[in-house]
Amino acid sequence: MPKLSPADVPEIKLDSVALAIEASMTREQRRGLFEKPGRVVVAIVELTSKSYTGHAEDEDKAPQVKVRVTSCEVARTDEDATSLREAKRAMYRGRQIDGTLDEVGEGPMRPDGQLSGLVADKPTEDELKAHKRAVEERTRAQYIR
Repeated sequence: MPKLSPADVPEIKLDSVALAIEASMTREQRRGLFEKPGRVVVAIVELTSKSYTGHAEDEDKAPQVKVRVTSCEVARTDEDATSLREAKRAMYRGRQIDGTLDEVGEGPMRPDGQLSGLVADKPTEDELKAHKRAVEERTRAQYIR
């Protein structure tokens, strides 16, 4: 296995095997994706790394890892989709506060209590706003000196 420096970030390539996704979708969901371009289906997926391309020290090629969807469950009701979106939003808030992503993603979604265990230890919208204010104040303070 090649060793990556702290600055290396491997590119992710999605394997073309999508049987787990197809198997978890209903006939109506598959038809809806075909008949209505832009239709959204919300799912939980598990990714497993299948192969990697290492890089030599003298090579100017970024490291890559190929992943495959090995397990998938698709929301079959609006309530399930809402719960998954709220869990996604809660994890997004946590990543943003941790400083692991830029200003991307969706706005707040309607809360749903079905995933309260997952969402309970994640930052709230108010905590995210407070974090952003604190970051802005620290940035302003650096330039005011």
